[in-house]
Amino acid sequence: MARPEVKRGEIWLIDLGLAQKVRPAVVLSVPPLDQERALVSYVPRTTAVRRTRFEVSHTAPNFLPGVFDAQSLGTVPAVKLVRKLALMDSGTMNLVEASVCRWLGLATAQA
Repeated sequence: MARPEVKRGEIWLIDLGLAQKVRPAVVLSVPPLDQERALVSYVPRTTAVRRTRFEVSHTAPNFLPGVFDAQSLGTVPAVKLVRKLALMDSGTMNLVEASVCRWLGLATAQA
């Protein structure tokens, strides 16, 4: 099966299994080289908003109001990606990156 062409910042529908269902998620990882594992790291999008410091609000055409939840950061084989839905705007992507760094306790670059 051909590996889907996946780019950082794209929102994909991802099959996360029975527990988490098929849901939208933004891709965080860079595309792997041919000799590397075909894995994709992502932050899932949910409409179950809890208003935590690790959530980033997201509104866009064709999406219900929701958030990207950095606490649910994950990695799946690329074959679990169902289809590309959209490209995230750079401002929201920066907020998602900062939220992931906050969740993992990593330093972020200061502008």
